[in-house]
Amino acid sequence: MRLFHSPTSPYVRKVMVLLHETGQIDDVTLENTAGTPLKPADGLPAKNPLGKVPALERPDGPALYDSRVICRYLDARANAGLYRDGDAHWDMLTLEATGDGIIDAALLIAYEWRLRPEDIRFPEWVEGQWTKAARALDALDSRWMGHLEGPINIGQISVGCALGYLDMRNADRDWRKTRPALADWFQRFSQRPSMQMTEPPVA
Repeated sequence: MRLFHSPTSPYVRKVMVLLHETGQIDDVTLENTAGTPLKPADGLPAKNPLGKVPALERPDGPALYDSRVICRYLDARANAGLYRDGDAHWDMLTLEATGDGIIDAALLIAYEWRLRPEDIRFPEWVEGQWTKAARALDALDSRWMGHLEGPINIGQISVGCALGYLDMRNADRDWRKTRPALADWFQRFSQRPSMQMTEPPVA
């Protein structure tokens, strides 16, 4: 398999953490793929028409894209059980969506400051995105901590990668200040070898 990859993408990091956790990292060749919404990487739209990483090229079918799809595929391939069974399955999907939603908001903030010309930036819209992320962080700290403990699951991976991305791009927001339970969990989760080996470079 070949993974179209950017080391600073939190969505790519989700896939990479899962690959490490399920023992599949040696089954994938990384294809470094740098681009932006304004200029996708050369060749990437042929794998993902949306022009986004990650995309997973596989020998037995078309390329898969969107981190949620790729993670589900790799979980099934390894029979890893990261999505759980029964009612817990829906909790895992919701927790994954919460982590991914934080990433969505943080990426939109980053694109506003990094890609949009200064004279047409929209600070109120940026604050609106942060408000969504902050609400999700509050919900994690108050309602979801039990699901973030215990054996590794897809919710932990998604939330861990989201918090790591906030530290990289939004450290000034100090998300830990009013969320002690979540901060304590992330400090412990960050020590997992899979998180250490996928730490993004400063960029």
